[in-house]
Amino acid sequence: MNGFPWLTVAGAIPLAGALAITLVPSMPADSAPGDVQARSRLVKLLTLGFSLVTLVWVIVMATRFNTSGPDFQLTEQYSWIPQFGVHYALGVDGIALVLIGMTVVLMPVVVLASWHDADNARRSPKTYFALMLVLETMMIGAFAATDVFLFYVFFEAMLIPMYFMIGSFGVGQRQYAAVKFLLYSLLGGLLMLVAVIALYVYAGQSAATGHHGTFLFSTLVHVALSPTVQKWLFLGFFIAFAIKAPLWPFHTWLPDAAASAQPGAAVLMLGVMDKVGTFGMIRYCLELFPSATHYFTPLILTLAVISVLYGAIVAIGQTSMKRLIGYTSISHFGFIVLGIFALTTQGQSGATLYMVNHGFATGALFLIAGFMIVRRGSDRIADYGGVQKVAPVLAGLFLLSALAGLSLPGLNTFVSEFLVLAGTFSRYKVAASFATIGIILAAIYILWMYQRAMNGPVAESVAGMPDLKARELLAVVPLAVLIVGLGVYPKPVLDVINPAVRATMSQVHATDPVPAHPVPAAAQNGTQP
Repeated sequence: MNGFPWLTVAGAIPLAGALAITLVPSMPADSAPGDVQARSRLVKLLTLGFSLVTLVWVIVMATRFNTSGPDFQLTEQYSWIPQFGVHYALGVDGIALVLIGMTVVLMPVVVLASWHDADNARRSPKTYFALMLVLETMMIGAFAATDVFLFYVFFEAMLIPMYFMIGSFGVGQRQYAAVKFLLYSLLGGLLMLVAVIALYVYAGQSAATGHHGTFLFSTLVHVALSPTVQKWLFLGFFIAFAIKAPLWPFHTWLPDAAASAQPGAAVLMLGVMDKVGTFGMIRYCLELFPSATHYFTPLILTLAVISVLYGAIVAIGQTSMKRLIGYTSISHFGFIVLGIFALTTQGQSGATLYMVNHGFATGALFLIAGFMIVRRGSDRIADYGGVQKVAPVLAGLFLLSALAGLSLPGLNTFVSEFLVLAGTFSRYKVAASFATIGIILAAIYILWMYQRAMNGPVAESVAGMPDLKARELLAVVPLAVLIVGLGVYPKPVLDVINPAVRATMSQVHATDPVPAHPVPAAAQNGTQP
C-alpha cells in the first residue's frame, strides 16, 4: 500500500517550485527597469519549469496505471492524526487520474499565457506565480485524496491562492468578486464540514469500522447508514459541490469571478477548480450515500436542466466576452451534472470526459479572449470587429475553440456531450430532450460572439492589432491539438475512465436500462434465426 509515493511527489513538485520562487530576492524600489525585468523573467521561467516537470512526472506516473487493475492504484496511506482516525491517504482511479492529467496539462499552458498578467499589478509577479503553483498542489491533492478529511483540507485550501489571484491581481470589481467567491465557497465548505464530522461519528458506531471512527473512503463506503441520515449528509456534501461546480441556483459568484480574474486565473478556476465539485459528486455523494442519491436524483436532474438552459440563455444577452464565457460554463456544468445523475455508464463516462474536454476547450477560448483583451484594452464584444482580417491566426484558433464550445462533431466536446445525452435519454427522456435545446442555444451565443468580434468591417480600434506571437502560439496550439485529437480519437481516455465508472455504478446499486426491444441471441451471435 505504501509503495513509491508517486502522488505525493506529483503534488510536492509545484509546491517546491512555489518555495523556490519565494526565495528569489525581491528587487529594491530604485532598481533599474532592466534588472526588474530580468528578475521577473527568472520567476516566470522557474514557474514554467516546475510546471513542465510536474507534467512529465504525471505522464510517467500514468504509465504505471493498469486499467484492468484494482479500483484505486498508486495508493499511499500513513496515519496523520491517529486520535481522530485521520490518515494521509492518496490513490487514484481512472476518473481521478484523467482529471489530474488535465490539471498538469493546463498549468504550463496557463503560465505561458499569463506571462505578462502580473507585470503591472499592485503586488510582485513573484507572488502571482507562486500562488499559481500552490494552487496546482492543492488541486492535485483534492483529486488524489482517499481520506475524506484530507479531501476537505485540500478542498478548502484551494480557496486561498485563488482568492488572492482574483482580489490582488484581477481587474474591475476584483475585490468584490474575490470576497463573493470566498464567502460562497466557505458557506459550502462549512456545510460539508458538518457532514464530514457527522459521517465520522456514524462510522464510529458501525460494526464495519470495528466501532472506531475513521475518515478513510475505502472504509466509509461499507458503513451502513439509515436512509434519513444519508439524505442529510448527502445534502451537506452536495450543496458544497454544487456551489463549487457551480450549479444553478448556486452559480451567482462565477460570472463576477470570471470577469474580474486574469484570463489565466479564470482558466484554472473554470477549467480545474470547478471540476473538484463535479468530481466530488461522483466520488462522495454517489458512493457514500447511494440511497440518498436515488432519492434526490429527480431534483438534481431538474436543477441540471435549468443550468443548461439558464446559462445558455443568459450568455446570449452578454456584452462582456469574459462574462459570456463564464455563463457558458454554467450551461456546460449542467450537462456534466446531468450525466452524473442519469446513473448510466454512458452518462457518467460522458460526464467525466466532459470535465476533461471542457477544461481544454474553455481554457483555449478564455486564453485567446484574454490575448484580444490585452491588445484592445476592453472585453466588450461591441469594441471589436473585423479581427479576422488583421489577425487571422488568432481568429482561426478562436473559431476552433468556440466551435468546440458548441460541441461541433469532430471536436472533443461533441463526444462527451453525445454520451451524456444518450445516457440520460435511455432513462430520463424528458430531461434529455430539454437539455438538447442547450445545443441550439450554444450555437446562437457562440456564433453571435464570433460574428460580432471577428467578421464585418475592421473597427478602427483593432486596425493595428498584431496576430499571435510565438509564446502565445505555444500556449494555445497544444490545446487546439487536444481539442481535435480527443474529438477524433477519445478511446484512450475513455479506456481509463470506464472501469472507474463501472465501479461507481456498482457502489450506487445502479444498472443500465434494459432496451425495450432486446436483440435476439441469434442476431447477437451473427447467425440468422
